[in-house]
Amino acid sequence: MCGICGILRIDPSSEAPDEGLAARMAATLAHRGPNDDGTWSDDHVALGFRRLSVIDLSYAGHQPMTNEDGTEVIVFNGEIYNFQELKKKHRLEERGHIFKSRTDTEVLIHLYEEMGLDMVAELNGMFAFAIWDSRSRELHLVRDRYGIKPFFYQSDEAYFRFGSEIKAIIADERVERKPSLQALHDFLTFNYIPGTQTAFEGILEVPPGHHMTVTAGGEISIKRYWDLHFRADAAMAEEHAVARSYELMDKALQRRLIADVPIGVFLSGGLDSSTLVALMHKHVDEPVHTYSVGFEDQSFNELPYARIVADKFNTVHREVTVTADMVRGMLPKYLSFTDEPYGDGSAIPTYFVSELAKDEVVVVLSGEGGDEAFAGYDTHAAYNVYSQARKIPGFIRNGVVRPLVNLLPVSDKKLSFEFKAKRFLGGLDLPPAEAHLWWRIVLGEAEKFDLYAEGLANVAALQPSVRHFSAAFDHCGADEILSRLMYIDSTIFLPDDLMIKNDRMTMAHSLEARVPFTDPELTAFLATVPPHLKMKNRRKKHLMRRAMENDLPESILNKKKVGLEMPYSRWLKRELKDLMMRYLGPDNIARIGLFRPQAIQRLIDDHLNGRRDNGRPLWGLLNYVMWYELYIDTQPGLRKTQMVEMT
Repeated sequence: MCGICGILRIDPSSEAPDEGLAARMAATLAHRGPNDDGTWSDDHVALGFRRLSVIDLSYAGHQPMTNEDGTEVIVFNGEIYNFQELKKKHRLEERGHIFKSRTDTEVLIHLYEEMGLDMVAELNGMFAFAIWDSRSRELHLVRDRYGIKPFFYQSDEAYFRFGSEIKAIIADERVERKPSLQALHDFLTFNYIPGTQTAFEGILEVPPGHHMTVTAGGEISIKRYWDLHFRADAAMAEEHAVARSYELMDKALQRRLIADVPIGVFLSGGLDSSTLVALMHKHVDEPVHTYSVGFEDQSFNELPYARIVADKFNTVHREVTVTADMVRGMLPKYLSFTDEPYGDGSAIPTYFVSELAKDEVVVVLSGEGGDEAFAGYDTHAAYNVYSQARKIPGFIRNGVVRPLVNLLPVSDKKLSFEFKAKRFLGGLDLPPAEAHLWWRIVLGEAEKFDLYAEGLANVAALQPSVRHFSAAFDHCGADEILSRLMYIDSTIFLPDDLMIKNDRMTMAHSLEARVPFTDPELTAFLATVPPHLKMKNRRKKHLMRRAMENDLPESILNKKKVGLEMPYSRWLKRELKDLMMRYLGPDNIARIGLFRPQAIQRLIDDHLNGRRDNGRPLWGLLNYVMWYELYIDTQPGLRKTQMVEMT
C-alpha cells in the first residue's frame, strides 16, 4: 500500500515538470508509505511515490518502476491479489519479460506492455495506479471497482496533477484552494461528498471502475471498464445460493491473506467482521489478531459481542473505548487525513482502533461491503415493508399514525425506535430512490437553503442532492427495486463514505486495510441471487447468516445490526458543547460568510432543548467549518469577500 502523485505538462510553453515538486508532493503522503520513496521525470511528466512494503519487502519493489527499456513507468497504490495467476496466464516470462522482483507492480507494467488498458478488467484487487507511456505520450490513471483506493486529479491550462490524497495536489502552491458550493450542498444532505466532486472546486476523483487517459496536450477521456450488473437467476435454489456464498467468501478471504507481513482483523462484533474472523481462523496456523472499538454508551457499544467471537476463536484480542475527551483531542486533526469535510461518526473510532493495531500488524481485514452485497441495511428492510405500508390510506398514515409517532420523545440513543419510526413514515409518500435517500438524509433541500447566508452567489443554480441516487437507480436497470437500491449503496455509499474512513484512518497509521466482501467474483455472483433469497422473511443478510450458521455463535448470527458510530448527539449537548459553540457560534459563522448565524443557532437550540435530535447535521456542520479553517482560511488571498463568488 502506497501513496502516489505526479504532474504532467500539457502546455508546451510551460516549464518542464519539476522532480523536486514531485518529491514535495510525495512527502505529504509519507504516512501512506514510510518504507521507501522515489521520483522519476522526463520532459513531460514527473512522478512521486511513497511505499508501504507488504509484498517483497526488498528494494526490488522500489517505485516509480519502469519496463525493461524505460519507455513505460508506473506508480502503483494497492494490491493485486491475482497477480501471480495473471503472470502465468499471460506467459509474461515466456514472452521475454525480465522480472527483478516478486511484486504485483512489475506484473502490472508488463501486462500493460502486452495488453494495454484491456488488462484492467482482469485485475482482482484494490488499486489506483498511473502509467506514463512515453511512446504514445499518454498518462493513464486507473482506479479499482469499488473505490477502495482513492485517486484525485486537477488540471489547469498548463499542468495536469494527480495524487492519492488531495494534499499532494495542493502541495503545488499554484493550485487555488476554492470551496465548491455544490459539494457543500451535497455534503449537507449526506455528511459526505458523493460522486466525483470534492470539497475543492476543480479537484475531482477518478470514478471507481473507470480508467482515464490524459494526452500530452491535456485531452482527457474517461472510460468505464466495470459495472455491477444485477441479473437475478429466478431458478436459483436457496441451498445453492448459501453454499456458493460460503465458498466465495472463503475464497475472497484467502486471496487477501497474501502478504509478507502480519495480518489482523477489525472485529466490531457484527456479522461481517465475525465472519472474517471465523474464515481466517481456518487458514492460519497462528492465533488471529483482532482489534475492537467501543463506547461507554451501551446503545453504541458492541464490545461484548466482539469478545464472544474473540473467545470462540481464541484470538489475540485488543480493545479501545473511545471517550468524548479522546474525540476532542482528535479535532480537527483527523480532517488533515481526509482533506475534506467528513461527517461519518465512524471515522474517529476507526482512527483509534487503527492506532491500536499498528504496532502488531501491517495489514487488517475489514468488513466493509458486506451490507451492500448481502442486503444488510435497515433501509433494505424498510423497502421490504414499504409497498405494504403504502397501501394504508394516506389520510390514516398522515392524519392518524404520523401525529402519534411525532409525539414520541426525542432520543439520542443509537437507532432509537423514535428515529426509525419518524424516518420510515417520512419516506412512504416518496418514490423508491427518493425514499431510500430520505431514510438516510441529514438535511432536506428546504432546510439547506434556509441555512445559506444572504447574498451567497449561485445558490439558485444548485442541483438537488437526490440526483445521485436517482441516476444510480435508473442506471442499474434491474427488474427488482431492492436490487436497484443495493446498487445505489454499492456505487455511492460504499465508495464515497465507507471507503474514505476505511482508507484514510488506517493509512494515517501506515496500516493497510483489505475488504474481502468487495471481491468481484463474490459480488458478481450475489448480483445474480434473487432478492427474496437475500432477505427471506424480512431477515437481513439471510444468505450470510445461513452460510455461517455452523461457524458462528447464535448470539452473533441473530444479533441486530448496530454499526460503528459515535454518540455525538449526546456529546454535543454536554462534553463537546463548548467545541461546537467555538466553531458554530454566531461570530465564527458570520466571519466565514457561508451560513446565516440565526439558522445555525436554531439548529443548536432545538438540539440542546430536546425538541429535535440535530446531532447529525450539527456534527456535519462542525466538521465542515473545521475543514474550512484548516484548508481555506490558511490560504493567503481567499477571504469572505471571495466566498460570495463561489461557483
